[in-house]
Amino acid sequence: MQTASAEKRVVVAATPAAVAARVADRFLTRLRARTRSGRIAHVALTGGSMGGAVLRAAAEDPRAAQIDWSLVHFWWGDERFVPRDHSDRNALQSREALLDRIPVPAENVHEVAGSDSGLTLDEAASAYAAELARFGTEENPWPSFAVCFLGVGPDGHIASLFPDRPEVTVTDAAALPVRDSPKPPPERVTLTRPVLNSSKRVWLVLTGADKASALGLALAGASYTSVPAAGAKGRKRTIFFVDEAAASEVSPDLIDPAY
Repeated sequence: MQTASAEKRVVVAATPAAVAARVADRFLTRLRARTRSGRIAHVALTGGSMGGAVLRAAAEDPRAAQIDWSLVHFWWGDERFVPRDHSDRNALQSREALLDRIPVPAENVHEVAGSDSGLTLDEAASAYAAELARFGTEENPWPSFAVCFLGVGPDGHIASLFPDRPEVTVTDAAALPVRDSPKPPPERVTLTRPVLNSSKRVWLVLTGADKASALGLALAGASYTSVPAAGAKGRKRTIFFVDEAAASEVSPDLIDPAY
C-alpha cells in the first residue's frame, strides 16, 4: 500500500548534467544507508542517455568506494533482444558506465539473455521471470527494488511498456516478450507494471522539451494505458527528476525543492 509520501513529486535541475548529478547523489546516499545496515539492495536500471549519465556520475563520485557492492543486485526494467555485446543493449551501457568500474560480484548482475544466448525471445522472458523469482518476497515472485529507475519517452512509455499495447495491462506475469516495438529494435523483454510498482522508490528521469507533454500528462493522472508513465508508482516515493526544459508544464505545487 502506498504511503502519503509516495505521491508524485517533481525535482527540477537546470540542465541534463545537473539532473544526472542530483540523481546520482540521491542514489549513492540511498545505497550507502542501506548497505551500511547490512541490507541487500535490489536496483532496477534503465537505458537511454540519462540512464547512462546517472550511472557515470555515480561511478565518478568518491562515495561509490564507500558502498558494499556485494549487497547490491542490479536488474533492468527492460532490455533489447539483441546480442549481449550489441551497442543497443541497456546492460552494455550500464556495464560501461558503472558496473565494470565497481567491485560488484558477477552473480549480482542479472541481465536478460541476449539473442545470441541460444534462447528464443519467449524463453528469454521466461528465464528472466525465473531469475526474479529466485529473489522473490513473501508477497510476490520478484524482489522489491529499493530503487527502480525509469526513463520516459516522448510518448509516455516506460521500460518497454508502450501506449495502447497489451503489455501495459498485464498483471499476471513478471516479464514479457515484446514484438514489433514502436521504437527499434523491435524485439525486447520488459518487466510488467506490478513488478515496477512493487518498488520502494520509483525514480523517473527525463530531460528535454520533447518530454514536457508526457510529464504533464503523467502528473495530471492520465490513463496509464495511454500514458504508461502515469501508472508508475513507488510504494514509498515516486519522483520525477527533470530539467527545466521538461518541467515547463509542471504546476509549481508539485515541485519539491528539498528532495
